[in-house]
Amino acid sequence: MNSVRPPLVDGHGRAIGDVRVSVTDRCNFRCQYCMPAEGLPWLERSDVLTFEEIERLVTLLVQMGVHDVRLTGGEPLVRRDFPVLAARLAAIPGLQDLSVTTNGYLLDRDADALVAAGVHRFNVSIDSLQRDRFFEMTRRDALPRVLAGIERLAAHPEAHPIKINAVAIRGFTEDEVLPFARFAREHPYEVRFIEFMPLDADHTWTPGSVLSGAELRELIGREYPLEEAPREPSATARVYRFADGQGQLGFIDPVSDPFCGDCNRIRLTADGKLRTCLFSHNETDLRTPLRDGSSDDAIDAIIRAAVWRKELKHRVNEPGYVQPLRTMSAIGG
Repeated sequence: MNSVRPPLVDGHGRAIGDVRVSVTDRCNFRCQYCMPAEGLPWLERSDVLTFEEIERLVTLLVQMGVHDVRLTGGEPLVRRDFPVLAARLAAIPGLQDLSVTTNGYLLDRDADALVAAGVHRFNVSIDSLQRDRFFEMTRRDALPRVLAGIERLAAHPEAHPIKINAVAIRGFTEDEVLPFARFAREHPYEVRFIEFMPLDADHTWTPGSVLSGAELRELIGREYPLEEAPREPSATARVYRFADGQGQLGFIDPVSDPFCGDCNRIRLTADGKLRTCLFSHNETDLRTPLRDGSSDDAIDAIIRAAVWRKELKHRVNEPGYVQPLRTMSAIGG
């Protein structure tokens, strides 16, 4: 097996360096911007990629120059023996960064094992710091447990900075902004606001429901002046420091300020479909060649052909935009 392959490049000249790998479509929350209250039909277990299949694909991608892997769901920590998978991926030669996005519900149980496995970057989703409003958004009374899990994780110096993700929805997040700003000042975490995207199962998204990063910065700036930090190429977040140096905030604005031009990301769904954009209407099946005896070189060719067709940009802001069939939980965050 070749340890190095030609770089993975799309038809617009962008080198792909980041893959988001969904390890399950299952989730123990029912967040309003993602899933209906009754949940969604789960994939059959036989349709979900095995650890061996995920490891084989990630190894191939790393050989093509992908250096960052983020493990997502659904909720990745509900996947049985998830820290075992993390350890196997962390051991792949050439992989530089292994991270996890989680709702935090099982962090108190798994934080130690995941850090020991080699995961040193974590994003934890919290949409409110008020217990009743957290319940309203997630349909789970779980805020104390999530905060306890973050404290358990924070005990590991190598896991910092821990990022807290909050989806910004008009009519809800306005009341959360200043409490989150204070939270970022009082704890060694980076709070990041992510604009509400049209990937919800209930299809309630409208352009008017997006609370933009610019509006959030205006609300925070009245109380705590902000200064923008330098932005790294291909970064999704614009990071701002508090002017007095106590803490920082991130703003991910895919709707109001798209960052498609330097996007270096692809996504792998739990059932083995390659997606070249979060908002893609097309997917490439990798599970079938994984299971029909195809060689690594054959799968390499399939991946390259799909990535070459990667979209130049999403079209969320264009007339006639149609939401993808898959919801966020089925794509992978």
